[in-house]
Amino acid sequence: MADMENILEITDLCKTYGDFSLKNVSFSLPKGFIMGFVGENGSGKTTTIRSILDMAHIDSGKITVFGMDSMKDSIAIKERIGVVFDSLYLGQHLNAKQIEAQLKPFYKDWDSEAYLRRLDEFELPVDKKIGDFSKGMKMKFMIAVALSHKAELIILDEPTSGLDPVARDELLDILGEFIENENCGVLFSTHITTDVERIADYVTILQDGAVWYTGAKDELAEMYAVLKGDEKYLTDDIKSKLIGFHSYRNGFDALIPVDGLVGVPDSLVYERASIDDILVYISKEHKYAKHRKAAEV
Repeated sequence: MADMENILEITDLCKTYGDFSLKNVSFSLPKGFIMGFVGENGSGKTTTIRSILDMAHIDSGKITVFGMDSMKDSIAIKERIGVVFDSLYLGQHLNAKQIEAQLKPFYKDWDSEAYLRRLDEFELPVDKKIGDFSKGMKMKFMIAVALSHKAELIILDEPTSGLDPVARDELLDILGEFIENENCGVLFSTHITTDVERIADYVTILQDGAVWYTGAKDELAEMYAVLKGDEKYLTDDIKSKLIGFHSYRNGFDALIPVDGLVGVPDSLVYERASIDDILVYISKEHKYAKHRKAAEV
């Protein structure tokens, strides 16, 4: 895919914080689509997002947004990005009118009419301190800000964490409406994988600072299954293909690539793996590999 067809491109991103490292992270988000960015806590999602926003200085690699370099063109890029974190980053002692007065000078495309229209649409009071908003109201407020300066890329870091089901549903509907503009894109970091399965077109899975999968969500859904049954029916060949093997008193379960199901006996059962299943089993596999490596030292 040509560079300018991608709204975001990350190539071989490396960044070390203490004992944690991003290891050659590479993925791209085409225009007109939503990418779910998933992985267990500590996998590197927030570090990657901070790197995209030039809030963290990268050690090596390249990040391109709208075809521009994330470090050299940081100010121009931020004009066109809307960011929603899991907590409010704006003055909580101020109301929506006061916040607008602060933000407007920073965005050449700020649209006061659109801002007030979004506040009304989201049923957000203009005179109430935003610190007194509920978590769902705060999320909608940050979205309203993003949409009021004609953002083309919205980046969300765990936005649905702690939201009630109604507020989560509203947020996903807003993102679905936003992406109807085919020149826009959404990078949606979350650990609530049902949200990703509902609205994402693409998925990138991080595991311990490295990309485990990146690509179309529907392709991922066809790639893995959860295998279950009595361990006595497992051959060494089948066992060698299993990911995150878990043995318990009445049997076992594990993740298996769909193409590894050839030759699996009828005495074992399998079902399509959800993104949640995949995250659980690759985490088990990673922890098992770490323990095995430590034991060999």
